[in-house]
Amino acid sequence: MTQVYFFLRLLKESFRDLIPIVLVILFFQLAILQTIPSDWMPTTMGMIIVGVGLAIFLQGLEIGIFPVGENLARDFAKSGSTMWILIFGFMIGFGTTIAEPALVVIAEKAAAISSGRIDANTLRYVVALSVGFAILLGVYRIIKGHPIHYYIISGYIAVVTVTFAAPTQIIGLAYDLGGVTTSTVTVPLVAALGIGLASTIKGRNPIIDGFGLIAFASLTPMIFVQIYGIFVYNFVEVKDVAQVLVEAKVSVSTTITVDSVINGMLAVIQDVLPILAIILFFQYGILKKQIENLKLVIIGFTLVILGLYAFILGLEMGLFALGESMAYQLTTMGNVWLIYAFAFAIGFSTTMAEPALMAIAKKSKEISDGKINDLTLRLFVAFGVAFGIALGAFRIVDGGHIHYYIIVGYAIVVALTFIAPKHIIPIAYDSGGVTTSTVTVPLVAALGIGLASNIDGRSALIDGFGLIAFASLFPMISVMAYGILVDKLHIKSDTEIAALDEQNDTFKIHGSLEGVDDMRLSTINLDATNLRHSLSLDFSAVVIIVPKDKKDDALHAAREAGASGVTIMNASGMGLKELDNIFRHTHEETDTLLLFIVPNMIVDGIIKEIIKKLHITSSGDGIAFCVPITHMKGISLRQEDLFEKEVEELKKK
Repeated sequence: MTQVYFFLRLLKESFRDLIPIVLVILFFQLAILQTIPSDWMPTTMGMIIVGVGLAIFLQGLEIGIFPVGENLARDFAKSGSTMWILIFGFMIGFGTTIAEPALVVIAEKAAAISSGRIDANTLRYVVALSVGFAILLGVYRIIKGHPIHYYIISGYIAVVTVTFAAPTQIIGLAYDLGGVTTSTVTVPLVAALGIGLASTIKGRNPIIDGFGLIAFASLTPMIFVQIYGIFVYNFVEVKDVAQVLVEAKVSVSTTITVDSVINGMLAVIQDVLPILAIILFFQYGILKKQIENLKLVIIGFTLVILGLYAFILGLEMGLFALGESMAYQLTTMGNVWLIYAFAFAIGFSTTMAEPALMAIAKKSKEISDGKINDLTLRLFVAFGVAFGIALGAFRIVDGGHIHYYIIVGYAIVVALTFIAPKHIIPIAYDSGGVTTSTVTVPLVAALGIGLASNIDGRSALIDGFGLIAFASLFPMISVMAYGILVDKLHIKSDTEIAALDEQNDTFKIHGSLEGVDDMRLSTINLDATNLRHSLSLDFSAVVIIVPKDKKDDALHAAREAGASGVTIMNASGMGLKELDNIFRHTHEETDTLLLFIVPNMIVDGIIKEIIKKLHITSSGDGIAFCVPITHMKGISLRQEDLFEKEVEELKKK
């Protein structure tokens, strides 16, 4: 039942996040272009399917990909085999990139750009090798504990150095390939790998050391592809190739048929299959260990496949076609300010709906102990993408060279790296890679090619690429600015808020049962028998009353503190002054009552953890208290074992 409530919560958040895209499209379509699209019905249905698919996808990540990735990382770290950890990192990077659909399309276009010098399949292998090397290097950094900015700054210097030697035909393409190699499925798994390693290795901080792998995966393709371009433009002769059309055009919305559903599902399964194969090989072949909660993990991966397919299908049912059509029409209107406004608005709205960014933002909030707010982080990332795409559109209109803009951007990133707080730097670097994925890339690519196709003196093949690079660069700047702002405003983590409350005596923890007589009247049931024996543990009932939307947060906090079971009841509350008019009072169930029966040893930890996570004593709503239990019946033998283990662990701490 908890999973159902969790899904409904995700569904609500998904539709909330899609509202910006709807508003942007409606405004430009009705107010600027002043036309009503003929296929508005499939577009509307597509948006509904996108919202549902996004919720399913995110739930699948939480119960499937994240736990598997983090457990694999922990098992490798505990095994002490550095070589196998590095090989696993390389295989994850290579295997997930080689099957990336966006890379296949761009590789075919690159063959046409180079008049056959670049081979499409060779380019795909170059990019996949570069991403595999990036993840390997990132894992090595976590193991050794090196500061991430040394690697990133060295990478920037390498990118800029190679840029001045690379042919102009390859620069924009190479920069864009840094953004399309981190797919919607790859990002969460890579993030889970980094966080799992940093959580397990002694002396590593999950938020400082755990992030950064995605940044590596976005940086190395720019270097490798430019080096490959230098080679082919100097040593490979021109040959005839099948020309690939790269031009602005209006797409046609997808219609749903049985064949299209089957082919779409197979395409998504093909994208996820390399990840599954790698995980199964290392889990059973190398670690020789069963996957924990295998049934739940299978359900999680199934939800990821179903959710991702529904998400893509919903986009193709009208949103992509409508967005590309609007981009094309705006480029032919001749008003560059409208183009900049549309670029900014579409960059902001699509980024807010990016599933990979949602996954990273939620993980950032979790491991930063609430200091990083997931919604605020996404807003800053979205603003960075929006500004970057608008600036990239200006670059196409103005005709400037892309590498000058990129060099200045890198200089700003490097400068902010030495100013920003340490905990935000890896997240900022990663944010550049997660923003150019399923939603953003098609609309941004259509805008860039449409602009370059309709402006005299611009080449769609050379100038049309590059917007994705801008969309990857500027979020790093905006997120570092967010970190500096959080630091300047002295925003505290959940633990710091709870410690301050305790220091100021804003709450008192109840639950100590010292001095209470006759507390050994609890008994335990022996499973599958009628026998009972006395239980030498003192118990208390912990009662938590919180708003319904905070129920999941309270449950997670209680579980982390050692609670193994809960009774959940819906509740409604009112002030006593309302008794005078009680018949007009609507007894709407707005609250949830959580009842935990736990040993006294872990009562304090549970209440403190819930108070900390929900800010009950400061800004949050809710009540937390406990009641001693003198006659405890109904606990099973298995539960006793769990409780005793928890008490023993608590004593060790």
